[in-house]
Amino acid sequence: MEKVYKNCQSCGMPMKRDEMGGGTHADGRKSTMYCSKCYENGAFVSPNMTVGDMQVLVKTKLKEFGFPGFVAGMFTRHIPKLARWSSHHR
Repeated sequence: MEKVYKNCQSCGMPMKRDEMGGGTHADGRKSTMYCSKCYENGAFVSPNMTVGDMQVLVKTKLKEFGFPGFVAGMFTRHIPKLARWSSHHR
């Protein structure tokens, strides 16, 4: 059974905030590791994205939602430690 993660292991978004309930594996099962914005049909939506690209994207989105820049920066600091970026299955 797949481990259930509290946050997407690609972008860091809380999984409970994903309106789709998680990404999807190639066989249609829900992913409990990645959100629907990052992962669908068993593959990353943006496979060539770097960890730096993800940090910029998330920081930009947080600012759009009204978070101050320094707070958005704090939220994106942990992204390099997430499974997508810290393991060998990139």
